[in-house]
Amino acid sequence: MKQYTVTEYDAQLAEKIAIFKQDFAEFNLPSLEIFTSPEKHFRMRAEFRIWHKGPVSTYCMFGDDEFKRPYDLSEFPIGSALMNKLMTELMVEINNSEILRTKLFQVDFLTTRSEEALISLIYHRKLDDEWLGEAKDVEQKLGIHLIGRSRGQKIVVSRDHVIEQMNVQGKTFYYQQIESGFTQPNGFVCEKMLNWATEKSKSWGGDLIELYCGNGNFTLPLSQNFTRVLATELAKPSVHSARFNMKLNNVNNIAIARLSSEDFSQAIDKTRAFRRLENIDLEDYKFTSIFVDPPRSGMDPHTTSVTQRYENIMYISCNPATLHNNLKTITQTHHITNIAVFDQFPYTHHLEVGVTLCKK
Repeated sequence: MKQYTVTEYDAQLAEKIAIFKQDFAEFNLPSLEIFTSPEKHFRMRAEFRIWHKGPVSTYCMFGDDEFKRPYDLSEFPIGSALMNKLMTELMVEINNSEILRTKLFQVDFLTTRSEEALISLIYHRKLDDEWLGEAKDVEQKLGIHLIGRSRGQKIVVSRDHVIEQMNVQGKTFYYQQIESGFTQPNGFVCEKMLNWATEKSKSWGGDLIELYCGNGNFTLPLSQNFTRVLATELAKPSVHSARFNMKLNNVNNIAIARLSSEDFSQAIDKTRAFRRLENIDLEDYKFTSIFVDPPRSGMDPHTTSVTQRYENIMYISCNPATLHNNLKTITQTHHITNIAVFDQFPYTHHLEVGVTLCKK
């Protein structure tokens, strides 16, 4: 696997794009849109192990060589500016408190561009009221939200989420991001992705079906372009956040169903009835378009065939390899009308890709 360094950002991105163009040359792509990332402080979430050396503890990461050496971290340049500030301040508090420090083995940060932070402290011991008292003091002192975890135990000191803000086409959307739920790690590139998706689907109209909706990240801004949206997601925490975010943003034309993509395929084919759809009449929708944002494994063959039934397809991919495989099938019935790459993970080989397709 190609390894990247934290220098020469433009050259590294250009190399990734050249590889992408070569890999997708068979599709006769339209002009490629390229969306860059900030070179520093772009990552909103991160996990660090804790290394105890006598009376002092530090953050660390382990090397990927055979020895798995720990490397001390005093800063994390790709992490958000808020994360870096809090890393220093929190470690001072940890080293000043044996209650917070004892058997602490991991710290997880979730920060937002709106300057909120949720930090999880994970232990190899049971937490008690004494720990809770110390944690409350640190929360107030640092202006953060803390969660304590150990095996079979979770203590939410004040709340288990942060609220992020994204500006899409001149409108601000608010998102609950919970500790255990998936969120886009690069908030700056995420905002660019939301604007791109909303702009490219502006003329589609009708009703939209969305698979893998998560916490409603794309669902909310896309809902402006459609009469109604039916969004599906399997993970319970994400479904709860999506519904919370609908209310938070006063969006009323979205229905959420807790279904996998395979479940939805069976429901739309009428091969299986689902109790989770008992209040949703699929026959009443006039679906013209489908939006998919699948996991790295891409879409299974049947779900891929389901997407081909609709006039318009928008596909957001975190894995160009599985996107390539899915497009081999989809382009049998659809033209690629727009394609964009988003540098969600600078200094790695990864690229996020957005594609729109129209039925031939």
